[in-house]
Amino acid sequence: MTTQHPLCEQRLFGFHLFGQHLWLLPLFFLSMSSQSMANGSVVDKIYHPYVDALEQEIEWRVIHQDDQPGAEDNLQLHRFGYGRAIGERWFGEVYLIGEKSDDTEFKIEAYELEAKWQITEQGEYSADWGLLFELEKEAHESIWEFSTGLLVEKEWGRWSGTANLVLTHEWGSDIEDEIESSAGLQVRYRLSHWFEPALEFYSGEDTQAIGPVLMGNINTGIRQNLHWETGLIFGMDEDSPNTTLRALIEYEF
Repeated sequence: MTTQHPLCEQRLFGFHLFGQHLWLLPLFFLSMSSQSMANGSVVDKIYHPYVDALEQEIEWRVIHQDDQPGAEDNLQLHRFGYGRAIGERWFGEVYLIGEKSDDTEFKIEAYELEAKWQITEQGEYSADWGLLFELEKEAHESIWEFSTGLLVEKEWGRWSGTANLVLTHEWGSDIEDEIESSAGLQVRYRLSHWFEPALEFYSGEDTQAIGPVLMGNINTGIRQNLHWETGLIFGMDEDSPNTTLRALIEYEF
């Protein structure tokens, strides 16, 4: 029988204890996000830190917000994307981003590259961890944006809690260099495969918002799935949009 050295046992215990409480880290980052310099609405898709090694997807999502000080009325932001897994831990996606409002016709405003890295195996620790990287270029202006997001998810039976904590650097000749931060939180109840109600909260300098979201999955064939989400997010202060409608459809194959 092999006997572990006491120092080795202490280190293993310390790592296990750290892993058990690692999920508390988003609360620390969320407290920082209240000092965010983010401009505009931060309401968007909540990312989960998982990668399916064989998956491809086609995605469309839209955000419609109204009545925010300093923003165009009935602003719509559309994203059209194609993505696929790159090995077992990475997922890459490319987007065309379009915009429309009461004052402007629909046009392509930006292009984006995105990569998600699944850091831990699902269930390996008390929470599951991933990172998100996004590089965006404005189509008609010299504006670049690079974002890094920490993705955390924890499960309690049928309940699931997810945090997206993002830092963004903007630069270019048509914008002042700045660092922005934002946070998105989701609590979801997995009622069934095709129907999952959720509550989401978003935080940024110009947005403090909360609201209900419904989502689900529809199997359309072998390794084929249609994922849908729709939510109505309400502003919590006078700087936020009164309401933001968000919708998403992903065809996964």
